[in-house]
Amino acid sequence: MSMQIVLVYPEIPQNTGNIARTCAATGAELHLIEPLGFSLADRYLKRAGLDYWHLMKYHVYPDLETFLRGLKPDARLWFATTKAPRSYDEVQYRDGDYLVFGQETRGLPENLLEKRYDDCIRIPMRKEARSLNLSNSAAIVLYEALRQQRFTGLQAAGELTGREEAGGSWLDYI
Repeated sequence: MSMQIVLVYPEIPQNTGNIARTCAATGAELHLIEPLGFSLADRYLKRAGLDYWHLMKYHVYPDLETFLRGLKPDARLWFATTKAPRSYDEVQYRDGDYLVFGQETRGLPENLLEKRYDDCIRIPMRKEARSLNLSNSAAIVLYEALRQQRFTGLQAAGELTGREEAGGSWLDYI
């Protein structure tokens, strides 16, 4: 099992590429709901995701209804929206939960939000701000879910390589 990121009608290839890279780094699966505002062969999508596409699983669905019909009855979905009644950090996430995000210009369809309002979450922000960038939002919520699961399966610590940086002159300023 792993966390699931769902992008409903994503429009900007760089955002989807960045989210794909986040999924590759965390083991999350990516679900893309058509129509997409770009081709999956788009060079901007590939550049943003760099060479991480082989490290992740992704699925493409022709529409939202097909995606929803394919879910198991006990699937838990959390809908990220600026219209939500509570903050994303008030939820107890479980492995396998679906984190659902809408398109960059409109968010998730309001009729969907009305039906699942108790499952809606938001990222707190200033009232004057319309929203955060989609790839930032996905990373924020995903990492909270992973934190609650104690980052199971992820490398928690890094190590130095033992190589000196070229020039090294920046060390003089420390």
